[in-house]
Amino acid sequence: MRYSKEMPRNPVKSEAVRSIGYDDGQWVLQVKFNNGRIYNYFRVPPSEHQAVMNAKSIGDYVNRQIKRYYEYEELQTEDSAN
Repeated sequence: MRYSKEMPRNPVKSEAVRSIGYDDGQWVLQVKFNNGRIYNYFRVPPSEHQAVMNAKSIGDYVNRQIKRYYEYEELQTEDSAN
């Protein structure tokens, strides 16, 4: 899968995650990690987006509940291009 739209992301308080965006029409969750890498996770229902945003540890939630279960792509960024 691919997602090519520009997605606004909201900054979050997390040791691992810098910001999160969500396209509720396409069910795409976009996560920018503190290392600069950006991932799109596909077919993520709105309830999971809310759970991520409300999680005590956002990074832990993404690792346990999102990465394992949803198809994803890594976006090419200036940070990851080199």
